[in-house]
Amino acid sequence: VPSRSYRRFANCYRGFYELQPELTRSIYDQFIAQLHSSIQEEIQEVKEEGNLEALFNSLDKIVEEAKNQEEPAWRPSGIPEEDVRSAAVPYLLKHRAYLHKMLKEKEEESRKEAEAVLAGRERIRELQQLIQARKHAWQ
Repeated sequence: VPSRSYRRFANCYRGFYELQPELTRSIYDQFIAQLHSSIQEEIQEVKEEGNLEALFNSLDKIVEEAKNQEEPAWRPSGIPEEDVRSAAVPYLLKHRAYLHKMLKEKEEESRKEAEAVLAGRERIRELQQLIQARKHAWQ
């Protein structure tokens, strides 16, 4: 039973087919074999040029990993502002928490420095009083 492809080929070369059907079949088989070989070569060249083998392996790995996920993968909503927000908000919240922590640390440092300055001023005042008292006692 000839394939539909061969029947179309034979129909295109009807006169030749009617004269030599076996030769027509042989030419068709050679044509298909050459076409198949050329396509395979082209595909191989494209794979090599685009590093497709590695990309396909990477894609296979992603697909395998995705099979174990229960929830669907993230997909863009079509509204860039919302998509950016969904990615940026967790980062910004984390950064805000970090900034709050740093602010608390700096406030604590400032409080300690202010206490040290006040203690230093008190010590200077005490020393000035002591100097005045000794000056009066010496005179």
